[in-house]
Amino acid sequence: MIRDTSAQDRLIQVKSGPKKKLLWIGGAVVAVVVLALIMPSISRLFSADASVSASRLAFATVQRGPFVRDIAAEGQVVAAVSPTLYATYGGAVVLQVHAGDTVKKGQVLAVIDSPELRNKLAQEQSNADGMEVAYLQAQIDARKKQSEMQKAYDNARIDEETASRDFDRYKTAYAGGGVNKMDVDRAEATLDKAKVTLEHAKNDLGLDSDSASFDIKAKKLAHDRQVLLVQDLQRQVDDLNVRSPVDGQVGQLFIAARATVAKDAQLLSVIDLSALEVEVKVPESFARDLAIGMNGEISGNDNTWKGVVSAISPEVVNGEVAARVRFDGETPKQLRQNQRLSVRILLDHRNNVLTVQRGSFVDESGGSYAYVVRDGIATKTPIRVGESSIDKVEILDGLKEGDNIVISGTDNFKNAQRVVISR
Repeated sequence: MIRDTSAQDRLIQVKSGPKKKLLWIGGAVVAVVVLALIMPSISRLFSADASVSASRLAFATVQRGPFVRDIAAEGQVVAAVSPTLYATYGGAVVLQVHAGDTVKKGQVLAVIDSPELRNKLAQEQSNADGMEVAYLQAQIDARKKQSEMQKAYDNARIDEETASRDFDRYKTAYAGGGVNKMDVDRAEATLDKAKVTLEHAKNDLGLDSDSASFDIKAKKLAHDRQVLLVQDLQRQVDDLNVRSPVDGQVGQLFIAARATVAKDAQLLSVIDLSALEVEVKVPESFARDLAIGMNGEISGNDNTWKGVVSAISPEVVNGEVAARVRFDGETPKQLRQNQRLSVRILLDHRNNVLTVQRGSFVDESGGSYAYVVRDGIATKTPIRVGESSIDKVEILDGLKEGDNIVISGTDNFKNAQRVVISR
């Protein structure tokens, strides 16, 4: 039987040396240092309501300096004067120009053929000529009648003077016994009759003169009325030649080259390229501060021009208000209608204003609070904001220069009072 070596084995006790003790001491020191470092973070973590990664947030620093309120938007070049021409009378239209042609003020662009209107003008002109003849004839008749009445008056006056002299002679002769009383009475009756005739002749002369004047005036008024009718018809006939109201360029043609149209039908449009403006859409929130006469800038084609707000629409469409900005000075020649340009309108400019970069925190909180970041903790702080620009918002109360705040991503905070910003 073979025996094992168990009888020969001997337990040897190992004693701990100085190196082992040093390792334990070093480990304890490291643990203490680590705890010292992480304790503040652990304390902040337990004192906060939530924790959000900084990568999900945007920050900005409150600064003091100039504050410029402006509106920046894309605009479209439009013609300030772009009249549309209409048919003043129905008929066949012959266009004299093509779309895009350059035209001068007063140039004939289209001709409307209307035999009915031209014939009506000829008829009314003939009536006017007839009324003119009647008016002239009334003047001649009045002069003839006046002459006859004057002649009758003159004869009656002569007869009255003759009867007066005869009556005087008879009275003298009767006083001398040369004639009897009957002859004197007869002479007196003749004188009375002559006086009556003279009085009637005088009245007839005045009445006939007034009657002739009224007749002439009536004929003249009728003739004048007819002349006005003829002038209006002549104007309508002249308007059959459709002329350009401005110097410019033919825009859109609404009819074919030869077409029959009704009255008031659209024919074509003319664009005045010497008076261009830029139309922009302004958000309703900024529109209340917009006013005619405000200065602005128009940029495009590597150029910048000064502009002035010239018109503001009184209505809001889809949350926007249409406004027009005209060029302050000569209109650039290289622009074309419907071209896109950038527009910046200056609303306000102030210095030494406390501002911060604009972010979603203004809309999310209504400008009533902001999260101020200190030592990795974002604390909800009441604030009061003022005016806003495209990229900045004015701070009236609650923040000071140098404060770092969360401007975007605060919806992740769930309205917590204190939030840890983790890295």
